[in-house]
Amino acid sequence: MRKFMYLWLMVGLLLTTGVQAQQTYVLVHGAWGGGWSFKQTDSLLRLQGNIVYRPTLSGLGERVHLASPEIDLRTHIADVVNTILFENLHDVVLLGHSYGGMVVTGVADSIPERIKQLIYLDAFVPEDGQSVATAHGQERTGREMPAKDGLIHPFWNTDSLAFPRDVPQPAKTFSQPLPLKNKDRLEIPTAYILTYEGDDPGKDAFAFFADRAKGYGWEIIHMQAGHNPQMNMPDKLAELLGKVGREK
Repeated sequence: MRKFMYLWLMVGLLLTTGVQAQQTYVLVHGAWGGGWSFKQTDSLLRLQGNIVYRPTLSGLGERVHLASPEIDLRTHIADVVNTILFENLHDVVLLGHSYGGMVVTGVADSIPERIKQLIYLDAFVPEDGQSVATAHGQERTGREMPAKDGLIHPFWNTDSLAFPRDVPQPAKTFSQPLPLKNKDRLEIPTAYILTYEGDDPGKDAFAFFADRAKGYGWEIIHMQAGHNPQMNMPDKLAELLGKVGREK
């Protein structure tokens, strides 16, 4: 029954979005996560006729066996840069979710010529020299969780949970500052999707970054959803991305 309902979701998505120009999406997950979190969104975007990549960052997801305290933000940026370069991708619609906003900002600063559009999905928007810990303009740690052996363990997780599940995040990915030097990055069309629950988007934990994005003149889109629409509302997210990522 679940597969049948999912099939109808995909058919409905096709009918509502119609035929669009093919896009190449690179979807970057958030902290503790993995490419697995975008699996359903991936399938729906492909049904629209798009090409989709959802790289898993070093030490996370199915690459958890490579976890190391030495992994930092630059490592994760290199993960995505190398995906784009080795797959020889151009005109990429690059999306970063949550912590992934740090990563895609670094990718766009490294290879802006490969990026057609940036999309921040309830994500960090760092300024030059900021880290996850300082992106709000003051020293903070990730969810105020202490590191153990160089890794930040998600407090909501237990080893008894089946895979896929969140896994420990290398602490250096939160503490390493991100220098931004390439002004061409600022010429990339960019949109910020702020997900929120309740009646007031301004009360969302990521509203601070949506306001920063608004100050940059980026397109701001409000989506009534939890922090992980790629898992909880993949049909609505895929439909929205089909519009946001469309060539203008």
